[in-house]
Amino acid sequence: MAIDEVVLLDFWSSPFGLRARITLAEKGIKYEYKEEDLRNKSSLLLEMNPVHKKIPVLIHNGKSICESLNIVQYIDEVWNDRSPLLPSDPYQRAQARFWADYVFPAQKKLAFATKEEKESAEKEFLDALKLLEEQLGDKDYFGGDKFDFVDIAFAPYYSFFKIYEIVGNFKMEEEFPKICAWAKRCMQKESVSMSLPDSQKVLGFFMEMRKNFLGTE
Repeated sequence: MAIDEVVLLDFWSSPFGLRARITLAEKGIKYEYKEEDLRNKSSLLLEMNPVHKKIPVLIHNGKSICESLNIVQYIDEVWNDRSPLLPSDPYQRAQARFWADYVFPAQKKLAFATKEEKESAEKEFLDALKLLEEQLGDKDYFGGDKFDFVDIAFAPYYSFFKIYEIVGNFKMEEEFPKICAWAKRCMQKESVSMSLPDSQKVLGFFMEMRKNFLGTE
């Protein structure tokens, strides 16, 4: 039986790459991790993702798969004998894809908003979180009692919660207790806790990047 060769081109703090890392860990797939310098992209990255030239890129037996949710779905379909992530029902599967696409559409706007943009960006972000909390409801996970596709799409952002609190001037625990309880539940899974970077390290990296982007302290 041929041995699968799996390589992941990624960047340590990328929430998109973290989706792939969590999925690979959840499935128990061995792979080679290659850290990319996003200011000096490798020839391999440019070759494997010639269209967008972005991470993450999964390379499976020499063939590249790009875009984080596409990668998660690919892994789920190829290694379908382990921990299925998408529902078998077509309607539920479509719903899972919808909410995975929706997860934090406004987070980048808030993170890099100027003073003039901050109020509208903050409102859009908080409204998005409220809708996600409503979707979660009293369930253990977004799909019910099982960690699945939507959870993998959202879980990487747990490392960014402190950033949102600082930039948006609110407390996640106070505003979104169900999401915070869900995040802590996800962190009990080794595939998540062993994949996510330290939140303080992410915060330091982000604040430096934000300062350079906005030209502010």
